[in-house]
Amino acid sequence: MTEHHTPRATGESEHPATPFASMRGIGMVFEVAGSSSQVLLDARAMDALGSSADPVVAAAGQVGSQVKMRVGHCWLIANVRTLRLMEGQGDRIIAAIDFLGEGDEEKLTGKLYRFRRGVTRYPTPGTPVFPVSSADLKQIYSADDRPHISIGTVYPTRDTRAALYVDALLGKHFALLGSTGTGKSTSAALILHRICDLAPQGHIVMIDPHGEYSAAFKDNGAIYDVSNLQMPYWLMNFEEHCEVFLTATGSARQIDADIFAKCLLAARAKGRMGQEIAKLTVDAPIPYLLSDLINIITLEMGKLDRAGDTAPYLRLKTKIEEIKGDPRYSFMFSGLLVADTMAAFIERVFRLPGDGKPISIIDVSGVPSEITSVVVAVLARMVFDFAIWARGEPQRPVLLVCEEAHRYIPSGQAADKASVGKILSRIAKEGRKYGVSLGLITQRPSDLAEGVLSQCGTIIAMRLNNDRDQAFVRAAMPEGARGFLDSIPALRNRECIVCGEGVAVPIRVAFDDLEDSRRPASDDPLFSDLWREVGHEEEIIARTLKRWRAQGR
Repeated sequence: MTEHHTPRATGESEHPATPFASMRGIGMVFEVAGSSSQVLLDARAMDALGSSADPVVAAAGQVGSQVKMRVGHCWLIANVRTLRLMEGQGDRIIAAIDFLGEGDEEKLTGKLYRFRRGVTRYPTPGTPVFPVSSADLKQIYSADDRPHISIGTVYPTRDTRAALYVDALLGKHFALLGSTGTGKSTSAALILHRICDLAPQGHIVMIDPHGEYSAAFKDNGAIYDVSNLQMPYWLMNFEEHCEVFLTATGSARQIDADIFAKCLLAARAKGRMGQEIAKLTVDAPIPYLLSDLINIITLEMGKLDRAGDTAPYLRLKTKIEEIKGDPRYSFMFSGLLVADTMAAFIERVFRLPGDGKPISIIDVSGVPSEITSVVVAVLARMVFDFAIWARGEPQRPVLLVCEEAHRYIPSGQAADKASVGKILSRIAKEGRKYGVSLGLITQRPSDLAEGVLSQCGTIIAMRLNNDRDQAFVRAAMPEGARGFLDSIPALRNRECIVCGEGVAVPIRVAFDDLEDSRRPASDDPLFSDLWREVGHEEEIIARTLKRWRAQGR
């Protein structure tokens, strides 16, 4: 390319009388094609900006940075996605860009203001390209009058705040993704703390599979584990009952299910305690006694003619008695939970009212692994069913947050069979219609059920080391954010890319630091320090074995 085709350093030929006569251009528009276009950058002009005191200007033209160009009386903002050297031109660089949006031009100063997403007019080839400044980024990323939370600073600035719009973030679900060790738990705690601070009378339920978040929310949340959850077994619907009590497989399982449905319905009918229910079903959350259920199974078994037909009844009876007598299940299957405590349970767990502690941390780390998914399914379904049956009442939206979401909504056929996968998938698809928001936190997005991630309106992606995970997230992201996604493998700890409904435009954010008292207990062990400590091993082993054998904490 000859010299007269390159952009002029000042851009004076385009606007000689404007205040931009002193602004240095770094290139020109080379090719325009919808959302993604190309610009030709001058490497010497970019090098000259490298010494700028403004870190945003100094980074102009780099991958992940923003550039601007004037179209009419508007500034058009674009993100640099890729760079490549022009053949035979050592100082000419071709950059692929994605348009983010546009802002008005202030007449006296020429500065950008009133930025908005979307493009109404495209530039023409030859339009000069300029670096974006810190002042521009403040206009681009400044939160408008909508309720929002501030979570960190926009890269590469030092003081431009990154805002998440709460109504859009929660109204259309969100996902927080990141490999182990990237600061995912601390970042999740930060976001939830900021939401709690904004709405101290809110309603948030968080499923905590590792007991990490109790330490973070001990001051502004209600903490529940196997010692105080007191979740009545009769809240389970028929499908969840089957997951707990049915042990047979294949055709025998269907036979057991038919017998169990008949006996469970009879037990619920006996336990309705005079309540007027026109048509009772096996799914209705009516209290009943496990002893009544066992007696009904025994009674039905006594009506049989041949002894060989008793096997399904014996299987059911044995399993129910086993769970009833196992102390590990007492948080759910205790005889003390027979009273109709459904209203009190909903008040406690859904924080109705919140009393300044808007978040419930449900620590399921002490729940036996065989029924963990059922416990999560019951909690999730209770949130959803309450929202459905409360239609016509004053709305009380609930946010349900699932840590390690890939455990509950796995990809493949397992998600279709498990009750927890079904209800969480349904909430992802339909929840926003009823005021139920879903927050998914996972380190393996590629293991999530297909379609669930695409239902999340806002995606917060931290560093992902696995190629498959990166490809999965890229497929779920909007087209305009693809340039940001390319930087996901290069993100530092506690940095993320945010795109979707919860932000004005896609942004790269460095999360704020969180006070030690508000951090989850998720720090990695320091082997080099801990392996130097010696002493009291006998007492450690004795205390551990006592808890282990008692199956409690």
